[in-house]
Amino acid sequence: MTNVLALIETSSTGVIANTAPALIAAAAKLGTPVAVVATQPGAGDSLVEQLGMLGAQQVYIAESTQVGSLLVGPQLGALISATQALEPSAVVVANSIESRAAAGMFAARTRSGLLADVVDVKTDDGGAIIGVHSVFGGAYTVEATVSSAIAVITLRQGALDERAVEATPSVTTVSLDVESRTSAKIERVHAAGPDSGRPGLRGAVTVVSGGRGLGSKENFVLVEQLADALGGAVGASRAAVDAGYIEQGSQVGQTGITVSPQLYVALGISGAIQHRAGMQTAKTIVAINKDEDAPIFDVADFGIVGDVFTVVPQLIAAIGTRSN
Repeated sequence: MTNVLALIETSSTGVIANTAPALIAAAAKLGTPVAVVATQPGAGDSLVEQLGMLGAQQVYIAESTQVGSLLVGPQLGALISATQALEPSAVVVANSIESRAAAGMFAARTRSGLLADVVDVKTDDGGAIIGVHSVFGGAYTVEATVSSAIAVITLRQGALDERAVEATPSVTTVSLDVESRTSAKIERVHAAGPDSGRPGLRGAVTVVSGGRGLGSKENFVLVEQLADALGGAVGASRAAVDAGYIEQGSQVGQTGITVSPQLYVALGISGAIQHRAGMQTAKTIVAINKDEDAPIFDVADFGIVGDVFTVVPQLIAAIGTRSN
């Protein structure tokens, strides 16, 4: 089997991002999964066991003192170094802002084809790598491939729930010297908004979103209460954001964040196409709306026609009873 590189994102404190399991699983579907991570010198050793538990059969650690002080450059350098050493057939990265940038630069440097925002990967009978895309607001599923030697793939966060088999990985550690003149410098890192203790919207397993039907910013707390009961992230429709119920960073939709959780709960959301484009690849969709003709019911797996202020408190109470 050919090597397939999975670029592993880490936080500013060196914690592996929650996108790692799906990336390694995608790599395992295409070949031998190799986790590639750019770290400060000596910081990568602590990640090897965790990456092995996620299914990496090899871990390629690119050490550089510039990790954390340069944007994208160390990750790009790590991919190029691993490619020269391992000759992969594909590179899989998260469809996040930083990894998308690294993927685009890598594809340009190596003259490779890029498959962007895929929701699944597979190979055909001839071994060609295929990316599966959900397009036109989720109305169509299409497949694409590339003719280059290396396929560069950005994987939509939360789209793939498969997991690779746990492994005991071999480890390669190299030193990396990044050209700082071509990379933006990171002067400081700070949290983007208050720490609610909830999972981030991107890549969350469960998302509870609220719409204009909540009626006010004060009533939107009902969305947060259900999200907390389910251990999920909080999202919103564009109408709720425009009405000032919640900040724009929580907007789900074509002009907001695209999510593919295991469970998506829509409260008081009519289901305009702009919103459905950002959430209808969720594995299970539950909609609660008092308008039985709301378009959200067209994509929902389970629908409740009723007042959210009556239904949701009962739902929270039922979840609490079951948890106890």
